Amino acid sequence: MARRWQVLLVTSVAVFMSFLDVTIVNIAFPDIRSSFADASLSQLSWILNAYAIVFAAALVPAGRIADRIGRRRFFFLGVLVFLGASVICGAANSADALIAGRAVQALGGAMLVPASLGLILPEFPLEKRATATALWGATGAVAAAAGPSLGGVLVEWQGWRSVFFVNLAIGLPTLIPARRILRESREPDALLPDALGAALLAVGVAALALGIVKGPDWGWTSGRVLGSLAASIALLPLFVWRSGRHRAPVFELELFRVRSFSVANAGSFVFALGFYALLLCNVLFLTGVWHYSILRAGVAVTPGPLMAAVSAPIGGRLSDRFGQRVVAVPGGLIFGAGALLFALEISGSRSYAADFLPATLLTGTGVGLTFAAFGSAAVAELPRARYSTGGAINNCFRQIGAVLGISALIVVIGSPPAGRVLHAYHQAWALIALTGAVTGLTGLALGRVRARHAGEESPALALQEPTA
Repeated sequence: MARRWQVLLVTSVAVFMSFLDVTIVNIAFPDIRSSFADASLSQLSWILNAYAIVFAAALVPAGRIADRIGRRRFFFLGVLVFLGASVICGAANSADALIAGRAVQALGGAMLVPASLGLILPEFPLEKRATATALWGATGAVAAAAGPSLGGVLVEWQGWRSVFFVNLAIGLPTLIPARRILRESREPDALLPDALGAALLAVGVAALALGIVKGPDWGWTSGRVLGSLAASIALLPLFVWRSGRHRAPVFELELFRVRSFSVANAGSFVFALGFYALLLCNVLFLTGVWHYSILRAGVAVTPGPLMAAVSAPIGGRLSDRFGQRVVAVPGGLIFGAGALLFALEISGSRSYAADFLPATLLTGTGVGLTFAAFGSAAVAELPRARYSTGGAINNCFRQIGAVLGISALIVVIGSPPAGRVLHAYHQAWALIALTGAVTGLTGLALGRVRARHAGEESPALALQEPTA
């Protein structure tokens, strides 16, 4: 096996853990909710949101630190942090302890992702980078495909705690071949990251999510909700302002002068709103309305992420050959069509094969195509020195979309009036379908994306000095 494929395999297995925790925790969510019956749905949503917020805020700083101290070294440190936090989550005896553990776990995941991408991309020639990026991204799709079924089995066997302890069985064996295969690479002159900027981003997004999630409980005109939203409105522009003035910002604003980068981030954000909402929505619907067991629900949702795992590498190859726009547009529209099918066809009567399965196959196909297209477009026209930073910013937008999508979902389905539960899910699916349509339209703006050779600058960055 060529060395580059070994590097891709080893780093992808480790990153597999961080993506696995998206769907495996979603499928365990009903069991977690039963264990902490005193906690509200809005409070428990922070088990998901804490992970996404910290992950989003830490990605770019982690990428910069990896560039400076060494991507291989930082990769190993990320694996150890993630595994240690998984043990904390599995042993948590309260909702607050679990939420805290998830935040630390996200920090480990944020260390893994940019370091792994920084280790992979230099190993591949220009003409295979979109394929490599898509295969790396497909790791997330494979994890998503395995998560529901694996999570269902683990929860039925040993309860929700086992979905965190399983990370030890995945991560520890990865360290052995990684020590031999991975080569150290670093940029010793890379600037230290903007810690205050990362904090502004994390607190600003958290305040926005808090205001949205707690709006129905506290009242949309209450002081606490208005204060949370006002804090977000103040902090997020301040974060952008600081990013434009710090020498090593969380967001390198000049990168947004590259059209493909800007459009890819916009598309990833909008798509993540719907994608992450759909993951949780379907699990809650199957267990709460159709009264499936967790194991059965896990099996029921598996075909969707399985289709994502199949379509992601196809999307990567098509992007290499025809450009990302040709993949992103139909990807978003196919996802939206699947969500619309959920909204129009699903009823209170169980009709899995006729209604649920076709819809989840469509959404899964759309997921694989869309993430493959936007993920590769985000870094295609960036110089090599900005691969890690560009990929991290793209993942950051994806995670912020996840936070807001889950928060909005909790508002829509959180506490509907009696007899209106099914209607609430129909509303949620319709809104998710809208994100798919907007994603497809966003893909039209990609234009012709041209991958660049090592050292070659995009015209939009020609006068800019690299900061990482």
